[in-house]
Amino acid sequence: MAALIRHGSFANAFRSTSAILVVNTATARRDIARHKKSKAVKPVVRARIDSAGESLAARGFLRSQKAYEPPKDVVERIDKICESQAISTHDDTKLEDPVLRFKLFVACEGEFKHSIPNSLLHTIDNIDDLKQFYTTSVDTKTPYEALSRIDLPKNLHVQQEYHRFHPDTDTLFNGKTAFPKSSTLVTSIKYKKKYPGHKQDNPWLDEQMKI
Repeated sequence: MAALIRHGSFANAFRSTSAILVVNTATARRDIARHKKSKAVKPVVRARIDSAGESLAARGFLRSQKAYEPPKDVVERIDKICESQAISTHDDTKLEDPVLRFKLFVACEGEFKHSIPNSLLHTIDNIDDLKQFYTTSVDTKTPYEALSRIDLPKNLHVQQEYHRFHPDTDTLFNGKTAFPKSSTLVTSIKYKKKYPGHKQDNPWLDEQMKI
């Protein structure tokens, strides 16, 4: 009898323990699912990328890059830098060691005052690639500026500093303009000091207002 009682108590205890385990397991599963949902990968925000693209589009050809004209002895100077860094001057010499590449590129930048941009670092595999980079000139002139520096036909002329009408300076006809209804409005902060604008009076509008 005592054995049955003990057996019944153990069975009840086992059943209650199993129920507690089931409840705790279900709660743990819900917590894990909630944690995974909160840690889900969020969609990539493209606002910063789009703003960078718009900035580049607005600047057009005016990139933040310095002009560079390679010196005549650029190859000899690169060879001297390689010898100082204990690097073979042969064109096929590979530049695989990252520490060696860093020291060599820094030395070349200090010698020529011209650094290798990040977008072209992967193209420099050997000494020949390095020499080709530093023998290539960098021209920062816009195509419009380049037109004014070449031999154009006689019937074509490029005027970089364009002329804006202003009644205070254009006194040939006592400040009278050929376009009386057109005002010269300079909205750019950059060019407001260089090109002063003015608001043209409309005589027809004044006459209509009098009526």
